[in-house]
Amino acid sequence: MKKTHFNLALFFLALIVLSSCGGLNRMRNNADDVRYNVTPEVLEAHAGEVEVTIRGTYPERYFHRNAILEVTPVLTYDGGETAFPSITLQGENVRDNHQVIRRDGGSFTYNEKVPFTDNMRVSELTVRVNARLRNNEMDFDPRKIADGVIATSTLVVEDARPVLVPDRFQRIVPETKESAIFYVINRADVRQSELRSDRLAEFRKFLEDAVADERTELKSAGINAYASPDGPIGFNERLSNQRRETSERVLSSEFNRVDIEKTDNFYTARALGEDWEGFKKLVEETEIQDGELILRVLSMYSDPEVREREIRNMAAVFEELADRILPQLRRSVMAIDVERIGYSDDELRQIYSSEPSRLNLEEILYTATLYEDLNRKLEVYTTASQQFPRCFRAFNGIGVVQVKLGNIAAAKQAFQTAQGLNDNDVIKNNLGAVAIMEGNLEQAEELLSSVASPTNETNYNLGIIAIKKGEYAKAAGHFGNMPEVNNALVRMLQGNNDDALRILNSIEDPSAMAYYFRAVIGARKQDSSMAFDNLRTAVGMDASLKEYARTDMEFGRYFQDQTFISIVN
Repeated sequence: MKKTHFNLALFFLALIVLSSCGGLNRMRNNADDVRYNVTPEVLEAHAGEVEVTIRGTYPERYFHRNAILEVTPVLTYDGGETAFPSITLQGENVRDNHQVIRRDGGSFTYNEKVPFTDNMRVSELTVRVNARLRNNEMDFDPRKIADGVIATSTLVVEDARPVLVPDRFQRIVPETKESAIFYVINRADVRQSELRSDRLAEFRKFLEDAVADERTELKSAGINAYASPDGPIGFNERLSNQRRETSERVLSSEFNRVDIEKTDNFYTARALGEDWEGFKKLVEETEIQDGELILRVLSMYSDPEVREREIRNMAAVFEELADRILPQLRRSVMAIDVERIGYSDDELRQIYSSEPSRLNLEEILYTATLYEDLNRKLEVYTTASQQFPRCFRAFNGIGVVQVKLGNIAAAKQAFQTAQGLNDNDVIKNNLGAVAIMEGNLEQAEELLSSVASPTNETNYNLGIIAIKKGEYAKAAGHFGNMPEVNNALVRMLQGNNDDALRILNSIEDPSAMAYYFRAVIGARKQDSSMAFDNLRTAVGMDASLKEYARTDMEFGRYFQDQTFISIVN
């Protein structure tokens, strides 16, 4: 009797095991009935990650009430694989906290991401399922659900741009020298004290030096003669004209001294009458009793006689004016205009090569721009930094050239030295550009965002950061309408291929990458002629693009096309 009960127990246990195995086998055998909708259909890399959204749908009577499924999306590629985080599903009789799929059918939505690596560009997204039912466990056959990965976002051109502070070199420098002759009230004769004044001596020395210097050219000379705004208008007009005549004789005498012939085109002399503008300026600049009241009178009345009458009515004020202001307006102003002619480009190069210490700061900074060879340019900026060690522009120039030479550590050091001399927007931009090249996007964004008056270079650099962070709308805002490859790239990443093509067509000297992006747009538009013609040009300019294009899923539809194969092989 006991033996019969024992046999029955074994029978029921075997029945349970067989039932469990049968349930798992049935689910495995019918696994193709499960639908997986993947977004995007071909996976894409953005901000250094691959994100996928999967909606899985189970048909009626598929999911065993007591089953637990662990579903794991996996990217498989040559040389390895990367698994996304798993999702666990359970039948309606399982007492656990996973998402329930009922016997009459159900679905789940899954969204996860993994870090992107370049070997994922040619890969497949598969689903691996591990099923458990009571004490039994079974792995289903892996199932491909998508291709991947389009990595167009990684093609950002990392040409972060430093700013070179321009020199202030001027080949022709205009210069004016003035000297005034002051007169006694109501007089026009030039006193001997004026002829012996330091003012006239400096004026005379300037004229003599200008004539003697072969690099100085006299351009013009002139006289403006005035009367102070007190007294009758007619009298003052005649007086200013008489002062013009007497000061003109003084200037002519100085010209004769240095053997300059007065010509009509070179020389002008004007009698300007009462000098109300000069009067106003002196009142504004001088602490004087009731100065604001005087200025109010000038603003209220334009008639000179009314102005004078109103001011004279302020007896105490007028006495101070007569003592401190009006004598400075009884004058003739003589002026000479010259142009200082600087060294030619050839002369600057010759002087730098033989005796660079002869060059002033602006000359040597300008000389650096005359060389195309980057090493020679670096040498000039280095010499400038040695001769003018307090000039941040020299060290900044060193940094800019080092960036172009690819010496990022040396560039950073030069920019930091410049920052110690003058921490300004240019240096913040340039250190931000270096941080981009070092891969330190956080520091780069912090530096570039601190620039008070962003330049095109600053906005361009911020645009690069935004692309790499997957912030495409922000990047487009930084780029604006810049005719740049990266600007076209961000429009492509936003799905705006027509706008991207417009930007690419506006680039004056397209690079290989510009043609490559045109080819990608052609592939997206399913325009094989556009795709192949531009791809052929791109790889002709940069052969390294052949290998990339060969596995670029943007061209996935052409992988078996003989024309495509001939271009990339």
